[in-house]
Amino acid sequence: MPEVTLAAPPALAPLLVRGAVRSPFRRPHPDAAFPRERLVLPGVRVDAARLARYERVCGFPTGAEALPVTYPHVLAFPLAMRLMSARAFPLPLLGLVHTSISLARHRPLPVGGEYELAVHVAGLAAHRRGTEATVVTEARWGGAVVWESTSTYLARHGGESERRSVEPVDPLPVRDEWGLGADVGRRYASVSEDRNPIHLTSVTARLFGFRRTVAHGMWTAARCLAAFGEVERVRVEFRAPVLLPGRVEYGASDEGFELRSDGRVHLVGTVRGW
Repeated sequence: MPEVTLAAPPALAPLLVRGAVRSPFRRPHPDAAFPRERLVLPGVRVDAARLARYERVCGFPTGAEALPVTYPHVLAFPLAMRLMSARAFPLPLLGLVHTSISLARHRPLPVGGEYELAVHVAGLAAHRRGTEATVVTEARWGGAVVWESTSTYLARHGGESERRSVEPVDPLPVRDEWGLGADVGRRYASVSEDRNPIHLTSVTARLFGFRRTVAHGMWTAARCLAAFGEVERVRVEFRAPVLLPGRVEYGASDEGFELRSDGRVHLVGTVRGW
């Protein structure tokens, strides 16, 4: 796979505009061509002030010596956006839904470390509601892979935008209940720079078939992981949107966690056995 090394992080605003302009002309299909290069960004250092804002929004303790397991996803987000807004990417960026992420941290990630990030599109696949893209991200430190993730993103071809999830036979014990304000999406967008319109206002969310603003999947995952505690490996499936404002129940066991409300499972996280 050819590599393209960048001298600086891509500016997100032009990428989002480019992706939005191209979205109406995309024709998603699992057999479509997609970008084949790996984008690489060396010399990445963490902005301590931005990290602290992220930790506060997601509920992580501030001032830790190591990065939260979800934070490299934020650092690499501009690279993923460059790929997914490119002319060669066949899925429309507007309305694209994050459906799952698997995270693996191979060693603690020092806040003061210097990292090399790499992102590539691993492929496309048919999904019952459209076409799904798989995006792989790696973080290297000292030449070794210290963190990696695999995300799937869905472009819907039609049908209902909200699908009622099935309650597990044995729901996890409820550990906490959280009231989520209408501004959660905007607060997370300000630190992650993920400004997908479905997360910002009810008006823009309704343009994509949602009744109200939708919380970022990665915010819900990070919020659950902040409550669950340190993990080295986790797989999270985003099963149903969390509408804002709202109230959710956080359930957990030694094996993982889930987020649910009103008989609907929003998210399932597995930390053992995957």
